[in-house]
Amino acid sequence: MKKILLVDDEVALTRMMKLVLERSGEYEVYTENSGSKAILAARNFQPDIIFLDIMMPEVSGDVIAQNLREDKDLADIPVVFLTAIVSKKETGPLGSVIGGNRFLAKPVKAADLLKVIEELT
Repeated sequence: MKKILLVDDEVALTRMMKLVLERSGEYEVYTENSGSKAILAARNFQPDIIFLDIMMPEVSGDVIAQNLREDKDLADIPVVFLTAIVSKKETGPLGSVIGGNRFLAKPVKAADLLKVIEELT
């Protein structure tokens, strides 16, 4: 069973994504709605992939991603940014890449999430 960490300050979004992923029976999902707790959540949960919102109030996703890369125990975990800054028209259905990180435009479709998980894990 693959382990997915969802980090986004939108509780409704993480709840919906968790339900969709867990319904498949193939994923164990942990959600974190506070950017300041994302690194600790990654250390404790040891996910196979992290979906990370870029725009969060306490700590931005790009800072969290940088901290993950600097931690030898977490550096190899794929990170996929979630963002409302760009649209699906700009990125295509499977997102695009910024600074070496894949990103998906919000709102994220379940099928797109599943495709990215299968590609990166």
